[in-house]
Amino acid sequence: MNRFKTKVFQVIGPGILMAGAAVGVSHLVQATRAGADYGLSLLWLLVLACISKYPFMEFGPRYAAATGENLIAGYKKLGKGYFNAFAVFTIATMFIIQAAVTLVTAGLAEQYFELGISPFIWCIIILSICISLLLIGKYPWLDKTMKVIITLLTISSILAVIIAFSGRSGQSSQTLWSQKSYWTPTALAFVIAMMGWMPIPIDASVWHSIWSRERASQTKHRPNLKEALLDFNVGYIAAGLIGILFLLLGALVMYGSGLDFSDSGVVFSGQLIDMYSLTLGTWSKPLIAVAALITMLSTTLAVSDAYPRVISEIYNHSNMKTPKRIDQWRVYKVSAPTIALCSLGLLYFMSDHFTAMIDFATAMSFLSAPFLAWFNLKLVNTSSLPDSFRPSLTYNIFAWCCLIFLVAFCGGFIYISLV
Repeated sequence: MNRFKTKVFQVIGPGILMAGAAVGVSHLVQATRAGADYGLSLLWLLVLACISKYPFMEFGPRYAAATGENLIAGYKKLGKGYFNAFAVFTIATMFIIQAAVTLVTAGLAEQYFELGISPFIWCIIILSICISLLLIGKYPWLDKTMKVIITLLTISSILAVIIAFSGRSGQSSQTLWSQKSYWTPTALAFVIAMMGWMPIPIDASVWHSIWSRERASQTKHRPNLKEALLDFNVGYIAAGLIGILFLLLGALVMYGSGLDFSDSGVVFSGQLIDMYSLTLGTWSKPLIAVAALITMLSTTLAVSDAYPRVISEIYNHSNMKTPKRIDQWRVYKVSAPTIALCSLGLLYFMSDHFTAMIDFATAMSFLSAPFLAWFNLKLVNTSSLPDSFRPSLTYNIFAWCCLIFLVAFCGGFIYISLV
């Protein structure tokens, strides 16, 4: 029994980091907004989004366990076209996504601490803390910090939902089911956005495969397939569960209030906190405020680590046949502050066009999802993988059904964008 516990603690980590990257704007804003506008009516779509992405996210740890490599190395083996397509997508979106999550975190930090500091200064403070933590503590500090953050977030979210349920005691659950149609163009655009980011974009499968290798290097233990999938499932289920909790919060606290909710992530989060205070009392305000702030801090920290790692892998695999870990760390040390500075530059010089940039990054994520899903599906079915690591026929059929759904989902996004 003790040996099993030791192995569990050795392998658990990358999945928690993936959950930390997942629970950002998609959970705090989009999932909560879904509950606020539609009650529980969109819950099934949120669950469907989590199910449809599962196989392609799971292929990351599956490939890493089979080969000891991350997905970027796999893309390189598939061919230059696969490798270059992923590199272009990453470089085209990473500065915008880093800037977006940091800005929402900054807004929530000011709402919580009320120090009178501008959002841009808060962004500098938050990114400085994140980059310092990553450069000084490296992966071990990131791993420990994220485990604490996700634990606090899960506990605070569950407590918040329990309090919200108790606040509605005696009221009929029928009032939580909306009669409003979500088949109109405007509503569908929101639904597609929610499902596109829930529980996390598919490119994060690459992040998980990189973190898996780092964890194996830290613990000196290369996990087998069963152990790798245990870690992945813990993180993926946690990300999906927290998304459901935030949708429940929106339905229980904000649905039916008659208020006009803001499209701004920061403003909407403030409305959520204020609604909680008005509905359940001022004593409950700190709980939901902490949950909201922790949500975005986890995303900012995870993204601040993920993109430099991806860039170091892209650089090394494009410049040498056998990447060296020491060279990857050098590239990481340069990439981490560089990405942060470029993101701050976007916030400072391009604030008037920031919404358009976020729309561009979101569209790229939507349109790339079927391609990355196909890359991962093809990669885990290559002959270089041992038979025991390849998906079964039933699992492959399930993955193909999910891929068809993602293609239809992408087509719906294009159609709505053009009409």
